[in-house]
Amino acid sequence: MEQLVDQLASFAQRQPSERQSAVNALRDYIAAGQYAAGDRLPAERVLIGELGMSRGTLRRALDTLERDGAIWRHVGKGTFVAGHGVAGSESAIATLSRQMTPVRMIQARLCIEPAIARDAAIHASQEAIIRIKISCEAAERSSSWVDYESQDDLFHRSVAEAADNVLLLTLFDQLNQVRRAVAGDTVVRETIRPPRNHSSFPEHRNIADAIEARNPSAAQKAMKNHIGSVSHRLFGEA
Repeated sequence: MEQLVDQLASFAQRQPSERQSAVNALRDYIAAGQYAAGDRLPAERVLIGELGMSRGTLRRALDTLERDGAIWRHVGKGTFVAGHGVAGSESAIATLSRQMTPVRMIQARLCIEPAIARDAAIHASQEAIIRIKISCEAAERSSSWVDYESQDDLFHRSVAEAADNVLLLTLFDQLNQVRRAVAGDTVVRETIRPPRNHSSFPEHRNIADAIEARNPSAAQKAMKNHIGSVSHRLFGEA
């Protein structure tokens, strides 16, 4: 268990520049290969050789592209280019973002994320729980709001991954991209980094603890309370 924790901690602490370079290389590979929507990418061992990446670096790049909606993965079948294509994702997100208000975004989150947290408490593997707790702790150590937003994304996606449902994960990824686009122009920060008593810190811990305790109703309630708190803090009533 300690070895797994160390490996996951190392994953969380990787430099963003390394990850972005790998993501860019993978995007270029997909474009150069003229992979179309629905096409299956080569197996990981082939990509590792052709891109000159380690397995860990490749998987982090694949994770990022999956979060961006550029690819999707099916256990036992492979990795596929998403239906809207690599470039189409940004346009679709931009269109949705223009049609959403912060209040409507919060309402959408309240419909989806508490249910995802509930499923996470039921289906999460031990590794998934460790990932949730690591991302929770990393958010609390953030040295800037930019760093916090990145770690906050990782925390919420770790919860979605723990639900072990590819459709729910896809819905979460699309929701999260729109959420960031909608919130980006409305949030005003008065400090360099989140204060030590930032309300999201204990709220994240409550969610993580409920999932670890395998308590679906508590996890659902904790996520609902957290999103409600975010709504009140950033946007007023939702």
